[in-house]
Amino acid sequence: MNVASVNGQQIAYDDTGGDGPAIVLAHGFLMDRTMFAPQVAALRDEYRVITWDERCSGDTVHDGRPFTYWDSAADCIALLDHLGIERAVVGGMSQGGFISLRVALLAPERVRALILLDTQAGTEDAEVIPLYQGMIDEWVANGPTDELAAATAGLILGEPGLNAVWAAKWKASPQEALALPGQTLLTRDDITGRLGEIAVPALVVHGTADLSISMDKAEALAAGLAGSRGVVRIEGGTHAANLTHPGQVNEAIVAFVGALPA
Repeated sequence: MNVASVNGQQIAYDDTGGDGPAIVLAHGFLMDRTMFAPQVAALRDEYRVITWDERCSGDTVHDGRPFTYWDSAADCIALLDHLGIERAVVGGMSQGGFISLRVALLAPERVRALILLDTQAGTEDAEVIPLYQGMIDEWVANGPTDELAAATAGLILGEPGLNAVWAAKWKASPQEALALPGQTLLTRDDITGRLGEIAVPALVVHGTADLSISMDKAEALAAGLAGSRGVVRIEGGTHAANLTHPGQVNEAIVAFVGALPA
């Protein structure tokens, strides 16, 4: 693990190093940089792959202040500066995609292409916000009980082995640490109307069994991005399709980055 002191945070990250083109990946809500282990393994021989822990996640030390996904996008750009990377393929899963889209809006000259996994450009549906807020409040107050952890894992992973691994991680983490990320998630702004400003090539990948973000939102995202050729559908893939169906997701990513202009 490495640490970058940027924007008042201590950002934990892993870097495969090497001279290959850079790919920077941001994780989803309640996850951390290790969720991209299958992608790192598939890409590291030809690319320099950087995975990082966002504020209030993994090994990153956060300053304790409220933040937005625009702040997290600024962290990603600052991490590129820290590593001396002028341009990179920027991507992420779910909230990592929220961040990546904002990186492309804040610093388009730094983004070579986008990898967008099970994500969208809009906000949460109004009817689910009270449900999610209740889950977050319960988590912060009483921790991830077996029932709550199981329900959460079902929304994100939906595979017994993976569910158990991540539930154990959640139970080992400070329960109060979810309060600020939860606020960030549920109060994020809608950037659908700004997708036309993003011109770089974009890979949109989405699991057909994603219970957290519906396929129509992935289709709207792809339709709004000039550099997208539509949604790559991962049959049976859950919200974390990169973990439940790594072979199919990796195949799409390898083909996409391999076809990018030098």
